Amino acid sequence: MTRNSQFDMRKLIFAAVAITACTSAGTVSSSPKPAAPSTSLSDITDGFDARVQRDVATLRAATNAFHDLTAAQAAGYPTVVPKCIDDSTMGGMGQHYFDRKIYDDTLDVSHPEMIIYAPVPGGKAKLVAVEYVVPFRLRPSTSTPPRLFGQELKRHEEFKYWYLHVWAWEKNPAGLFADWNPLVKC
Repeated sequence: MTRNSQFDMRKLIFAAVAITACTSAGTVSSSPKPAAPSTSLSDITDGFDARVQRDVATLRAATNAFHDLTAAQAAGYPTVVPKCIDDSTMGGMGQHYFDRKIYDDTLDVSHPEMIIYAPVPGGKAKLVAVEYVVPFRLRPSTSTPPRLFGQELKRHEEFKYWYLHVWAWEKNPAGLFADWNPLVKC
């Protein structure tokens, strides 16, 4: 190598190091990392047996990236913001993003049919829960309820499916598997 080519190589290396430093410092635009959960796994599953704790841990690991809504949308959940569901006496459920590609008779802890976000100040939303559903057309409402997390799914006659909420990311004073969370406001 000549002296000039060594000098040019040093400039290239310096430029690459500078770009890398800027990227890791956050000055170059990149996809945001998921937010840390606001509630620990032990707080969420306190009082439940080891099987439920294991299943909720599996669910949290599978959906952790979905703290970033764009990651959830890239995985197949809708890009249109759904209506926030709440009740003046019971609290809220939040915004249900429903992946209809997996709306079948299979229940998989790692692949909930719906992920649920609650509005937070500043027009943003945070991941708080999931919902599992099985349509009545595949498992009639008169059949034995499907089970997940050691729980029987509930009948939703209006929407014609079995369902189960799991408040895996936000402690729900009403319970881990309750429909409504008194802390969620739309």
